[in-house]
Amino acid sequence: MKQKSRFSFHFSFSELLLVLLLLISGLFLGFSSKSFVLNFKKVGFTVFSSVEKGIVTVTRGFRNTVNSAKELRQLKKDYNELVSKLENYEQMQRSNADIRKENERLKEQLDFSIYMEEKNIPCQIISRDLDNLYSYLTINKGSVHGIRKNMPVVAFQNGSQGLVGKVVEVGPITCQVMPVYNLNCIVSSRIQNTRDVGLVSGNGDPLLPLSMQYIRKRTIDSLHYGDVIVTSGENDNYMRDIPVGTISKVTSIDYNSSLNIELIPIIDFSRLETVFVVNMKELNDKKDMGASND
Repeated sequence: MKQKSRFSFHFSFSELLLVLLLLISGLFLGFSSKSFVLNFKKVGFTVFSSVEKGIVTVTRGFRNTVNSAKELRQLKKDYNELVSKLENYEQMQRSNADIRKENERLKEQLDFSIYMEEKNIPCQIISRDLDNLYSYLTINKGSVHGIRKNMPVVAFQNGSQGLVGKVVEVGPITCQVMPVYNLNCIVSSRIQNTRDVGLVSGNGDPLLPLSMQYIRKRTIDSLHYGDVIVTSGENDNYMRDIPVGTISKVTSIDYNSSLNIELIPIIDFSRLETVFVVNMKELNDKKDMGASND
């Protein structure tokens, strides 16, 4: 078998000496032609310029970071101030809206008081007892304001007047009103379209319907849901034709000669604030003043 040939290079001393001399000659030639002359000033300038540029970049970045933090704090402060101003503005808007609504409501009540035929005394409800079947309303006027026992009490709500009840107890500066939903309250009333007369009584709760009795059965075909029931004006207890309620249900019972009629009160007592105590024996002198202003 043939052995594989191996290639190797061997340099003699004379050859190495020749290569070394050639390298030295090349270096001397380069220096003599200034190709390898180093400009230390330029090199130093380049180094220091790079360092300075780095320092400037770092300083500028730090300054920008600090300024950004300051701007962020200022922006947050401005934002909080704007939010506070916006909340104050919204609150002012709500307050103005509430004031406008209150003014409209008071003007409505004032107009009603002025144009009533009878003398009346506007009052505010200051307390109400809803825990028993014989609940009463307490209002903020009394005998010193001209209120007397058994005077009728009305209200103006949703563009219509309605019966609230009557005065049952009178103090110097307050009095109690028995509302129509009280079990003891009985009002002589009339069906507005048929003119049939019956008695309306309460069931002890403002959320329960009123009851009307003593309406003859033969009128059942003439009655409809929503028919208005008004005061009859008999016995001088209440003014005539004041709305009391509207028919919500009519029931005919075999053993009873009259109908059982349920009524929804005209007045929403849960929203009632202002009432008018009426003196039926005196005319309203404010009505003439209102007419002259018109």
